[in-house]
Amino acid sequence: MQTTPALRELTFRGILLGGIITLLFTAANVYLGLKVGLTFATSIPAAVISMAILKLFKGATILENNIVQTVASAAGTLAAIIFVLPGLVMIGWWHDFPYVQTAMITATGGILGVMFSVPLRRALVVDTDLPYPEGVAAAEVLQIGAGSREGEGEARKGLLVLIWNSVVSAAFAIFTQTKIITDTAATSFRVGSGATSISGSLSFALLGVGHLVGLSVGAAMGLGMVIGWFVLVPILTAAHPMPGDLAAWVTTYWKGDVRFFGAGVIGVSAVWTLVKIAGPVIGGIRSALAASAARGKGEALALEERDLPIAWVAGAALLTLLPIAWLLWDVLKGGALAGSAIALIGGALIFIAVVGLMIAAVCGYMAGLIGASNSPVSGIGILAIIGSSLMLVGLFGQHPGGDTTSALIAYALIVTGIVFGVATISNDNLQDLKTGQLVGATPWKQQVALVIGVVFGSLIIPPVLNVLNSGMGFVGVPGAGPNALAAPQAGLISALAKGVLSGDANWRMLGYGVGAGVVLILLDETLGKLRLLRLPPLGVALGIYLPMAVILPTTIGSVTGWFYDRWARRSASPELAERIGTLTATGMIVGESLWGVAFALIVYVSGSDAPLALVGKSFETPALIGGTILFLALAWGLYRYARRNAVA
Repeated sequence: MQTTPALRELTFRGILLGGIITLLFTAANVYLGLKVGLTFATSIPAAVISMAILKLFKGATILENNIVQTVASAAGTLAAIIFVLPGLVMIGWWHDFPYVQTAMITATGGILGVMFSVPLRRALVVDTDLPYPEGVAAAEVLQIGAGSREGEGEARKGLLVLIWNSVVSAAFAIFTQTKIITDTAATSFRVGSGATSISGSLSFALLGVGHLVGLSVGAAMGLGMVIGWFVLVPILTAAHPMPGDLAAWVTTYWKGDVRFFGAGVIGVSAVWTLVKIAGPVIGGIRSALAASAARGKGEALALEERDLPIAWVAGAALLTLLPIAWLLWDVLKGGALAGSAIALIGGALIFIAVVGLMIAAVCGYMAGLIGASNSPVSGIGILAIIGSSLMLVGLFGQHPGGDTTSALIAYALIVTGIVFGVATISNDNLQDLKTGQLVGATPWKQQVALVIGVVFGSLIIPPVLNVLNSGMGFVGVPGAGPNALAAPQAGLISALAKGVLSGDANWRMLGYGVGAGVVLILLDETLGKLRLLRLPPLGVALGIYLPMAVILPTTIGSVTGWFYDRWARRSASPELAERIGTLTATGMIVGESLWGVAFALIVYVSGSDAPLALVGKSFETPALIGGTILFLALAWGLYRYARRNAVA
């Protein structure tokens, strides 16, 4: 869809509003992520807030609103740096978060993430059938808000569906925080001499994501869930009996072994994904070079084809390596590794550039497959810390001893932090560009907006981390108080660095995962040749790696969406019916996302994990039964409401 140049897009007020939202959302996400290990997606809440505010000003456009959500989307992604950097405090390398170094790690990784994902747009956004569930949902929100759908009656119906689903989704999420109904249905049980669990998050957002990703991806994730929880966990627990709580027994082996198996599957699936998309990516880069050459000759390009010029992208990426080199030198100088600084910095820069490019492609593909907020960037973090640590083992060997080991662990964490920034931003950038494609935005303006969002987010992360570190501390750090923050991913990644450098990493499960990944690739290719439902290996990998509580509702949502779409295609107005279904899923995501923002702020102000709880643990069984019944009844009612409105 091509827009007219007269429409306002990259405006000062849009950037300012996006920057303010980014600062607020980043602070909230950093706190929530450190406290409970989760962050919330920010694109859709930012789009809703932007529409509400810009409506008060003259001349606001859908493209200007899109720029606001593009800037603000950096909040949900950059905040993921908390999954790495607190590890530097946990190992005693840092005692606080030095402003310049912390901001530079975040900003340089984020800017590289933007640059590396620019030439991927044509391959992974334009010339692809990836569902991009959050990108589609954000576009639907913007289009409905702007009244861009043809026909007032249809626009009104769509808006009502979006609003009602958002209200129900948010209200249910709020009600779960009172603990009168639960937000997760879970139980553990024995399987022979072993054990396993069944759990599902009562989340309308995940149900909506499942609807949007479709049956193939949902089935792949469901297969991964079965492999992880009903094959691996029972086998591992049977081989290693533990007394006491069943749930703790199961969780120990899922976290300690199954997730590493999943990381191995992610690794080999990522390599296969790179092989499969290599042709389209190279074609996309050639297309970008051709567009840049045409622009240089004065030829006009359609707005939707105007990326940042590829020469600028390459130049910006190379220039970004200079502050990274300074940052790495600052870590090394005067320490145990100073004598090897040239080799270490050179190796790290090559690692960041080469692995960063590969990770940008894989994360962009994962975002297109299941959405940015559900993409397992922590799995990429595991692979990155293993890769950077192995690079150091190649230079220094294992067990280098004393101060050298501590310095190597810190160095590996900082290199991983930069690569993590590449992963999170490329994960988000292509989702934003999908939204832009659907609303007719100019790609280069979105790419500039995301760089601005990276800068805004990088400015606020260091002081927020320092406030939380000084006020609460982190679990495992000497002197941490009773309210210390868990920072679970940072603890895992720093422990992995120690394990690789000492030779104690869980290579066995990683190796098994690689072997399983090869089998899954062969299975998917065979299904493709037989023209049966395909099971993308990366989707299966995500099903193994992510918690069942996330995977089960997503899989159920994909099946529900398939049944709805099958009905829609037979209805009197198939296009309208399918669009109403998309808006139903979008509303589920919008409501819970908006509540996620508010809840993060409430948690921060109150200092409590459960600030709205009205009942205690003794009410868990009624909360489970009541919550499950209410969730199913509301889901049935929302889809029935959608079908009533899907009649022209």
